[in-house]
Amino acid sequence: MRELILLRHAHAEPPATGQSDLDRPLSAEGNAEAEAAGRWLQEQRLVPDLALCSPSRRTRETLESVLGQVGYVDQRLEDDIYEASPGALAALVDRHQEVERLLVVGHNPGLERLVALLHSGQSGDYRGMPPAAIAVLALSGDGGIEPGAATLSAFWWP
Repeated sequence: MRELILLRHAHAEPPATGQSDLDRPLSAEGNAEAEAAGRWLQEQRLVPDLALCSPSRRTRETLESVLGQVGYVDQRLEDDIYEASPGALAALVDRHQEVERLLVVGHNPGLERLVALLHSGQSGDYRGMPPAAIAVLALSGDGGIEPGAATLSAFWWP
């Protein structure tokens, strides 16, 4: 089995006038949520082998807080995560099949729809990942990423 950990960024500040969505920082609440997410991952012994992160400031700050709790892991910014569809996210995950435990830090609706797609086989209009939520999916180690091919082994939110 391989594990896929999907982490939605924590609460962010609303955009300031003229500020790009990519540049929105975490709020004070978001910083606390991200630290709590990192503590939960550490307590569950779910330290990733590789973290893929959207280039947005709020996802990078979320990952930084998580890594402050679990320690350093190999990490890469992936432009494809920002505003990604579940299919695009599945393709990204599929390109990293060699990774035993992969963390993806991103955004809704892509992440929550990817959870639904991998777990139930349908992405539909699924709503279920609040800010800083973590979904842990167990994947078959021998196949690609396919609809319905994962088991939701844990779900946490602050």
